[in-house]
Amino acid sequence: MHSIKILLDNIKFEHTIFALPFAYLGMVLAANGLPTLGQFIWITLAMASARTLAMSLNRLIDRELDARNPRTMNRPLPRGLISPRAVFAIVFASFVIFEFSAWQLNQTCFALSFPALIFLVGYHYAKRFTWLSHWILGFTDGIAAAGGWVAVRGSLDPMAYLIWFVVVVWMAGFDLIYACQDVEVDRREGLKSVPSRFGIATALTLARINHTITIIALAVVGIVAMLGWVYWIGWLVVAALLAYENAIVKPNDLSRLNLAFFNVNGYISVIVFLSTLLGIGHF
Repeated sequence: MHSIKILLDNIKFEHTIFALPFAYLGMVLAANGLPTLGQFIWITLAMASARTLAMSLNRLIDRELDARNPRTMNRPLPRGLISPRAVFAIVFASFVIFEFSAWQLNQTCFALSFPALIFLVGYHYAKRFTWLSHWILGFTDGIAAAGGWVAVRGSLDPMAYLIWFVVVVWMAGFDLIYACQDVEVDRREGLKSVPSRFGIATALTLARINHTITIIALAVVGIVAMLGWVYWIGWLVVAALLAYENAIVKPNDLSRLNLAFFNVNGYISVIVFLSTLLGIGHF
């Protein structure tokens, strides 16, 4: 049991809540309600295994950097609580589950799972080359939303791209905020990020811009999908939470950053999904 706890802590499994509801968002929009039980199960397995694969690789690829960063040096890998071989075994098992789940869904999902893997593996290296890494992360996580749609419809339609875009700007925005705490480490290690390249104030301004675009894009989703009033109540709550998230983090005060990153964004993803599901029913 202790070993399982270490494995889950290594990949911060609880943070799956950020992206899983967006996979469900694509799923319920594509189904115009609830999908079949089989689709729900395989989408959940695909999403959970993809995230486990990505986060396990992140820990492997960045383990030496994590060991030199005061914020991350107590993670299981740098502390020697788990071996690289064990983490790689998790990566392989996650890969098998992900591909099998995609195959069970439909041929399009299976075919697109391989390009998706390029981003699931490659985004970890983005910060070594470009400060656009925040948007590359958002693009990678947005695959979950588009994937939920493809899992039901079997095709990439305009709505799939729209909800994919929502996740790109939403996640890039809060990753810009999150990266502010590693400015000095990123500069020392030669890693690329907006805060390390342009400063914390610029990063927070860009975060606000991205989250403003998120709210606009979510409004477009509601209009195009003709969602009911419950969706718009959720939309207002999400707008307020994003405004709160950006208000509590300031260039000279990052003390509430973890509250903004972990708590608020978890609420946002769940609210977007639930209000969409109920909105489809035209409540």
